[in-house]
Amino acid sequence: MRCAMKIEVYDTTLRDGTQRTDISLSVNDKLNIARRLDMLGVDFIEGGWPGSNPKDAEFFARAAEMEWKHAQIAAFGATCAVEKTPEQDENILALLESRAPVCTVVGKSSVLHVHEVLRTTLENNLRIIEQSLAYLKAQGRRVIYDAEHFFDGYKEDPEYALQTLAAALRGGAETLVLCDTNGGSLPWEVGEIVRAVRVRFPHARLGIHAHNDGECAVANSLAAVREGCVQVQGTINGYGERCGNANLCSILPDLELKMGYTCLPQGHLAQLTDLSHYVAEVANLAPDEHLAYVGKAAFAHKGGIHVAAMRRTPRSYQHIDPALVGNTSQVVVSELSGRGNLLSKAEEYGIPLEEGVDVSGVLREVKALEAQGFSFEAADASVMLMLLRQKPDYQPPFTLVDFTAGVEHRQGRGIFAEATVKVRVGEQVIHTAAEGNGPVAALDAALRKALLPYYPAISAFHLSDYKVRILDGPNGTSATTRVLIETRNGHRSWGTVGASTNIIEASWRALADSIEYGIWVAEHQVEPAPALP
Repeated sequence: MRCAMKIEVYDTTLRDGTQRTDISLSVNDKLNIARRLDMLGVDFIEGGWPGSNPKDAEFFARAAEMEWKHAQIAAFGATCAVEKTPEQDENILALLESRAPVCTVVGKSSVLHVHEVLRTTLENNLRIIEQSLAYLKAQGRRVIYDAEHFFDGYKEDPEYALQTLAAALRGGAETLVLCDTNGGSLPWEVGEIVRAVRVRFPHARLGIHAHNDGECAVANSLAAVREGCVQVQGTINGYGERCGNANLCSILPDLELKMGYTCLPQGHLAQLTDLSHYVAEVANLAPDEHLAYVGKAAFAHKGGIHVAAMRRTPRSYQHIDPALVGNTSQVVVSELSGRGNLLSKAEEYGIPLEEGVDVSGVLREVKALEAQGFSFEAADASVMLMLLRQKPDYQPPFTLVDFTAGVEHRQGRGIFAEATVKVRVGEQVIHTAAEGNGPVAALDAALRKALLPYYPAISAFHLSDYKVRILDGPNGTSATTRVLIETRNGHRSWGTVGASTNIIEASWRALADSIEYGIWVAEHQVEPAPALP
């Protein structure tokens, strides 16, 4: 149940998130992500460090001309240089030139960093914190203070770390954000230190900014909120430098669904899964299927006893309703499956199973084939065909008579492949040949050529992915090969599998299944399961 207490959400995907080694966002990328964050309903979007590079400066120039419904745009920068005053410091002036209504200023809380990194005195560090914030505040900016290395600094010298916060308050900071910059603190340490800060500054607004080097960033953020922090900083999908930042895709549902706080506008949490996948796509990264709440596997059920229980009550093996975060449940078929897995899959794919269909026999076949090297987790369509073939009235759209496939090199032409396929459709036997850039492509072309006059829907099928895995490499050329094929029909897709010591045979099985299933779908006007996001 949501309570009246509001926790501010401060997103730093566009600044801290881009410090991940394999992320580089264009200005348009950053603006597009910012729009989606604003739609989600976050309170602050940290767009970057305008004093550090032209790209971030351009982002703020364009963002200043845009209308934002929920979020305030924040510009990030550091306190002025130790030998300067704020009005002399290019970094501080760049914050003002960004026209961002919020300026987030990072300063040193650690004696180690003051002495060894800034190479200045403790007193001068307090001066630059207070003066930098006061100058920005006097220019009409909202000022948030990020106390860098605060938890490490507090462990080194608690009194000095608290003095840096006092300097920030004197400078006009509206929120003191306690940063676990090296990401090595543990939740009970965070809780204890936040309590100590609240004792010293009972009226101050506190925030938390955690990194994930000890795999505790989410837990540390929740611990800090429990002790009174009212602002949480983090990134979508936990992107960030080294091991990443606190993952807002976990923190937000934890705070709203588990702890009862209000973070986003009512109902907006359901946008979270889509946003997670969108940001991954823009960042050109594969979505992490195993992320809590938003991953494709977050509500996937593979074990037979789990699925059996889920069919009776979803709460048996799900800690929340997936729809609350915009996700869905799914059942996976594998050698660990029970009857419930197959029944659930048939329901998901819209395949009615009449009385007499030997579901247990199909289950035994799945287990036997997986022992031979098949894997049905990403090949639902092959499983559906095994069930369909059990139905008394099922007629396969075609049957294989024989095929050949070869690869040739010809002078003046180079390498090419040719295949012939002979299939039976009803009483007709069709014999076709086709070329391709490889034997599987040639087989695909020949099969389509044979079937297209009978099944025009095939023209919309496209082989969109072809994966090969060698299962027992030490056996060399005698190794078992698994082939997974993904076929698309417009905006939908389905997966099929084959396995054999002969890669062409494995490919043919997966390929033939993909065409047969697609034809059945088209003829029965059943939509395949949705394509992966």
